Order: sequence, then structure tokens, then C-alpha cells
Amino acid sequence: MSVDEIMLRSRFMPLERILSYDIFNNGFNGWMTLMPNFTEYPDFDVPKTLVNKDQWPPVMLSSATYRYPGTHGAMSGTYSLKLSTRPVAAPYCEKPAEGSLGHAIKRMSFSRPGSRFLQIECWFSYTAEQDIVDGGDRPQPGLHENSIREFGMGFDTQEGGRRYFTGIRYLNSVDGKMTQKWQYVHSKDGITDKEWAFGLEGDWCKKGIDPWWFGRRYPNGDHDGFRDLPDGGQKLIYNETDCKLNWQYMRLKLDTRDHEYVEFQCQDRVWDMRGIKIDVVDGYHRIDNLINPVFWVGADTNRRVFFYVDSVVVSQE
Repeated sequence: MSVDEIMLRSRFMPLERILSYDIFNNGFNGWMTLMPNFTEYPDFDVPKTLVNKDQWPPVMLSSATYRYPGTHGAMSGTYSLKLSTRPVAAPYCEKPAEGSLGHAIKRMSFSRPGSRFLQIECWFSYTAEQDIVDGGDRPQPGLHENSIREFGMGFDTQEGGRRYFTGIRYLNSVDGKMTQKWQYVHSKDGITDKEWAFGLEGDWCKKGIDPWWFGRRYPNGDHDGFRDLPDGGQKLIYNETDCKLNWQYMRLKLDTRDHEYVEFQCQDRVWDMRGIKIDVVDGYHRIDNLINPVFWVGADTNRRVFFYVDSVVVSQE
């Protein structure tokens, strides 16, 4: 058995069939920035929308270099996949500011008839930039933990003419107030496409699609595209400086036959999600059999924040 096989089986819990095992020390492995759709006449403009994505930073392979220790490296070798934001953020209840979100996506497809379960798992870390020290009324004025609004992972999936977005996000901070709870993707009942698109009539995006960008937000941390995971409060490791990266594990398992969540795990906590239905909508043209795993991170203050993925496994059975 090779070292890679030993590492795969000891650090992950894949389902029977492994679709991808990505160690970013070996390269991007097909993960890329989630870009606008430059498709419109006459000059390859983007479709009409209120959510402008052309300022969202690209993903990169990072050695996690910081001013004091130099190169941090990854959990596996030197490089991890790094998602970042620009130093901008809108109030939580407004649509995302241009540049306040960073995304990574890998484009795949279903390949085996009868496969029922789909799973994504990874080792991750996150931090905010230590650019300035905040006011001295805080216990650790350079920590900036509340600058990280959210991060998450999930899937954009379409099969059988039906499209569904699934995922889990860690809502870390809402307008500077620490929240630290998990929420799962499921759009709110009774809302319209116009409400989903922040009031724009005729936006290309329909209710339930792309919840990391769309859907109204509310002062208590609620969201038209997410629901609280029962007993979902969890304090993750966030160390004392931007260069202290602790690699943490998370895993999400789905039932694509019955369109249900199955299980979520972060660190050593496991949530049984059986019975929680996936929100299914009409499919889009030309993308049937789609499996697109995604990661994202968002800023809560005008400070850059970062999300690192050391390695990720997508599997099914």
C-alpha cells in the first residue's frame, strides 16, 4: 500500500467509490475561481444581476506565508488551496459587497448508475489578516476573529432534470457579533424569485440557486437560503495570530436518491441529519448529471479573511 493510500484511509472516511482525492501540494486538481458568466450580447457582458462577482478574488495555491514565521506550509507538504476576500464587507442584512466573498469550485459529473450517497470531506483552516491592531478595549485587539463572517462547503448538483444546492456553513460572526454555529442549505418556504434576488425582477438566478450569494439576510443571523443545524453551536479552533493554522476536519454526506441530508461531522462531533429534506428545484438547460463541489468564505468587516483547504475527498456509493 502506498503512502497516499495510507494517508487517504487514515485521515478520511470515504464512501465506496472515490471520485477525487485532491492534495493541493500536487497542484490545483481542477479547482478554480467561481467567475461571472460572460455570455451576453454584444460584448460578452454578464446577465442582469445585483450581485456583482467580477471583484471576487481568485483561488490560489498558497504556502501560507506570514511576516513573522515566513512560510507556514500545509498539513500535507507546502501548499494548500487558499480562498480569500478583499478588505470589504457590507452589513449582514444587505447583499454581499463586491469582493467580500471568495469561492472555489470543481466541475464533475455522475458516472455510475444507481449511486445513492454523495460525500465531501476535507481538512481546513481559516484566519483573518492581522493588518492593524483594533482599539484597546478588547482582550486581544489584534485577533480579528469577528472579521470572518462565514465559510462553508457543499455541492451544486443536477440529475434527472432536477437541480439542488446542498451545503453547510459556519456562521462565525454577524456584524461583528460572534455567532459560531452551523447552518445547512435549504431555502425558505414561500419566497419569490424576486425576493431571492434582492428585489431585482428578471435576475437569471432562481429561488434556491446559489444560496452563498443570493437570499435575504436578517439581523439575528437567519438567511433565506440557510437553516440552523439543530444543536449546531460549536467553537472551532481559532489561534492567537494569523499564522497559527490548526487543521480541522469536516465531512458532509448526502442521499441523492431520496434528496435528504444524511450526516455532518466537524472535528469529533457528528450530527445525524437523516430526515432533513434537500430543497429541489427545476433544472437548468444543458447541465444534467452535474456534480460541482464548492467551498466559500466571506468577510464580516473591511478586512481580508482567508480559508485554507489542505486536502479534499469527494466520494459516492
